Amino acid sequence: MAAVDPQPDEPISRLGVSTERDVFALRRQARTAAGEAGLESRDQVRLATAVSELGRDLLRPGPEMIVDLYLENSQHPCLVVEFRWPDDRSPGRESLDAVARLLPQVDYRPPAGGAGPGGRLRIACALPSLAEQPGGRAERIRAALRAGAGDSLTEDLRAQTRDLMAALEASQAQHEELQRLNAELEETNKGVLALYGELSGELEETNRGVVALYAELDEKTRQLREASESRTRFWSNVSHELRTPINSVIGLSRLMLDPGSEPLTAEQHQQVSLLGTAGNVLLTLVDELLDLAKAEAGRLEPQPALVDVGTLLFQLRGIMSATAPAAQVELHFPDAAALATAALPVLMTDEVMLTRILRNLLSNSLKFTHEGEVRLQVFREPPNRLRFTVSDTGVGIPPEHQAKVFEEFHQVPGPHQRNRPGTGLGLPYARRLAEALGGSLRLHSTPGEGTRVDLSLPAQPPEPPAAAPAAPRLSTVLSVDDDPLFLEAFRPVLRQLADRVVELHEGRAVAAAVRRERPDAVLLDLHLPDLDGYAVLAELAADPALAAVPVVIMTSAELFEVARDRIGHARGILSKRDLTASRIGELLAAEPAAPAAAPAVPVVDPAERTPDEQP
Repeated sequence: MAAVDPQPDEPISRLGVSTERDVFALRRQARTAAGEAGLESRDQVRLATAVSELGRDLLRPGPEMIVDLYLENSQHPCLVVEFRWPDDRSPGRESLDAVARLLPQVDYRPPAGGAGPGGRLRIACALPSLAEQPGGRAERIRAALRAGAGDSLTEDLRAQTRDLMAALEASQAQHEELQRLNAELEETNKGVLALYGELSGELEETNRGVVALYAELDEKTRQLREASESRTRFWSNVSHELRTPINSVIGLSRLMLDPGSEPLTAEQHQQVSLLGTAGNVLLTLVDELLDLAKAEAGRLEPQPALVDVGTLLFQLRGIMSATAPAAQVELHFPDAAALATAALPVLMTDEVMLTRILRNLLSNSLKFTHEGEVRLQVFREPPNRLRFTVSDTGVGIPPEHQAKVFEEFHQVPGPHQRNRPGTGLGLPYARRLAEALGGSLRLHSTPGEGTRVDLSLPAQPPEPPAAAPAAPRLSTVLSVDDDPLFLEAFRPVLRQLADRVVELHEGRAVAAAVRRERPDAVLLDLHLPDLDGYAVLAELAADPALAAVPVVIMTSAELFEVARDRIGHARGILSKRDLTASRIGELLAAEPAAPAAAPAVPVVDPAERTPDEQP
């Protein structure tokens, strides 16, 4: 730490000022002391100029003014010049302002009231810290002042002139530097303006591109939406065209296998069974593809109804037990005692979707399990959820494929796929259905050890409904459909309800047939070649003599595709895959609904029904 000079008892210099020559001497001493104290030339001139300005301003005829010069010992050493006078003179405001611009430390103290004339003015200039012995700076200043004590007035003027010239040179240098900086700034400003213009142009061009991109994205979005809607319409139309012959094939195969039909040889029985199985597989595949398309379009609408979990699992056991691929694989379902102990709730959900999810999960497990077991379990999850778990001891799924198996048409590569045909739609289809039901589907798998899939569904069962009234025996029913194969398969179902079945192939003949035959009910297909089912319904509803005859709609289309506002006269809607005698009888036995609220019966896959419900 640099040493500082202690303030001496006596000033370094004391000068009496009463003439102009004394002011010159005061200026010279201040300049000399500032130089020896370590100030730069610019600061020396500032101090000397301030002292000279104050000396001239305070110079008056009369008593002598005393000026002391000394070093002040404080946290930061200062060179101090103090003016003291005994009379009532005082510095002018302009002088004080000028000195304040040169030196920041100016302290003017006029005489206090009643203390008599006199005043004091003190200016100070901060000094740099120097590494020297205490008192060394003060002695150096005294020596310099003694050496210059004999200078003449001419020498003082020359020194002042030199200071003025140095100041002018410094001012000129500053002026030139300022001009240079101004030129650089102007050039920089030109560059900035050019850059701003360039950036503004680029930004405007980018904005136009962004606007165009947004317009293109909007157009692409519209095209994608139209493509999705077109695909959904295509699948809807194709599904109807495919389902009609497939339903006929399935119905005829069941009719041929019915115990009341003509007996078949063992080989014929096997062939017809294979035909029916292939038809069911094909129909299931068409349904899955259509449901995936509807789910992507946001049009997959569940049809909630009361579902008894025990009954559903009993039916599913019968379906899946016949499809187990190997005797080395055991298929386990919860038994009745376990279900009773668990006290599972009766769900309000879409039974068809739930059955399809579980069937897909079980089919996957059976397909890729060579030995061991496939197990279905049901758990109640608090507070109000139900979890179905399908686990197996199969080949498992590698970690890198566990997320991809939920992508459409993705199949895990490997030798386990050999001789196991599939479309890669099972798990994606199951997850879409689970989400449509408000649930979730999660997969856990370890290669070589097996896979577990958890289906979690909300369980908030309502009060069980009252028992449906028993269906009465009918005298005559009118069946209207343009597909002779379907009529052939549907005829045995209607004979369980009615003593007499009248069949029509055209919509235009329905009204006349109803007047002529006076049937107890009409089973009407919506898709007829000449006059569709909507027009036939309107014609029957317009005639008071025919409006009282109950009409049940049959369709291969999805229920959400039916125009509900045009079927107010109908008693209800049934899918052609759900045309059992009991369901038709339930609709006919129920009270007619208001015309504006025609009932909608859930679409149910006949492969999921018990044997006594099969058409």
